[in-house]
Amino acid sequence: MKRLIICILGITFFIFPVVSVCYAQTQAEDTRTLFEKKCSACHAIKKATSQKKSQTEWADTVMRMKNKHGAPVNESEAKSITDYLAKNYVK
Repeated sequence: MKRLIICILGITFFIFPVVSVCYAQTQAEDTRTLFEKKCSACHAIKKATSQKKSQTEWADTVMRMKNKHGAPVNESEAKSITDYLAKNYVK
């Protein structure tokens, strides 16, 4: 019985990190896809990805696109897009 419990715990501790990494990669891909889909509705993706900005500057840009120019994003999507841009296109 002890061997079974140790075996199950060992497998759990081995699988958990692998699943976590796969989940994080999927989330990052989903956020990139969200960014590309929503932002390309109005302009070429290259327009955004050619710039380097701080987190605050990206937040200002995304909110300006949403509020002033009618970008088709809700608050949650705007936050995700801002985080993606700040992580990948930072000054």
